[in-house]
Amino acid sequence: MQERLNIVPFVSVDHMMKLVLATGVERFLIELAAYIEEDFRRWECFDKTPRIASHSAEGVIELMPTSDGEAYGFKYVNGHPKNTRFGRQTVTAFGVLADVGNGYPILLTEMTILTALRTAAMSAVAAKYLAPKGARTMAMIGNGAQSEFQAIAFKAILGVDKLRLYDIDPSATARCQKNLAGMGFEITACSSSQEAVEGAEIVTTVTADKQYATILTDNMVGPGIHINAVGGDCPGKTELHRDILLRSDIFVEYPPQTRIEGEIQQLDPDHPVTELWKVITGQVPGRSGGRQITLFDSVGFAIEDFSALRYVRDRLKETGLYEELDLLADPDEPRDLFGMILRAAKPTPVAATVGAL
Repeated sequence: MQERLNIVPFVSVDHMMKLVLATGVERFLIELAAYIEEDFRRWECFDKTPRIASHSAEGVIELMPTSDGEAYGFKYVNGHPKNTRFGRQTVTAFGVLADVGNGYPILLTEMTILTALRTAAMSAVAAKYLAPKGARTMAMIGNGAQSEFQAIAFKAILGVDKLRLYDIDPSATARCQKNLAGMGFEITACSSSQEAVEGAEIVTTVTADKQYATILTDNMVGPGIHINAVGGDCPGKTELHRDILLRSDIFVEYPPQTRIEGEIQQLDPDHPVTELWKVITGQVPGRSGGRQITLFDSVGFAIEDFSALRYVRDRLKETGLYEELDLLADPDEPRDLFGMILRAAKPTPVAATVGAL
């Protein structure tokens, strides 16, 4: 990439799709998961704050910023469950990576596709430490836009190859099953969430209805299960019955954010939870017994997006899958911004004078 100060590499949706395909979905998820795990190991180096949210009756718009002192990243993301009724995505996003030393952005990228990949990679990283060893069967309740990414990440990173799918919309399950055909999965389409969890060692909940709606009831969760609670997180968005939470060892990304938006919003503010970075760094145990119920209350955190932005920028050097945006005003004399505008004016053509003969 050229390092002209006014030029910012931009990764469009088309570029992102080509990057994923050129890399291979499984390899992309494995490498992205490694970046996330690397950043979780240096968790204490990052600025951390709950995402800045603007809630409405229709959904939420959020900004997710963080910095490791050398680079600064943020993601703009929304969550509007009703969008699918009008042919739109529930979640869309874009992100920026910038140089802390001078404040100049060094990457602008779509993050609708990248967020789906990041969320799946994060789920698999958590399950690497929390799921039963050798688990191969996963129930997936909610078969929308995130489902295939979750399935492929769990297969690539943990070896999960048996899927039990359920969605209140059978066409969503059919689409998911079709999209995953030929990828090495044994897939069972189920008629209820109760049926889906039968025999599953891992249960992933990934619905997007913005209301207090219980997807898993206490009687559906037996000992030894790992629950990957994804969903479309916001106040009022819960998928697990409270009694499940009380029986589980709960692991989270950043407690101040999760207590607002995650499953644990149902619990007392001081209910004990374990931060996942402490498990990854070996400071505290993850799964410690065969009958233990582990719950990753996933809400997504800015450091994960930072990892995704880092990964994409590193891949651009070898793929060239970006375009150059003239995004920043960069006058020859930094103090002469107005003069830059004046110099951009086209010179007025001089009319030819014809003398009288």
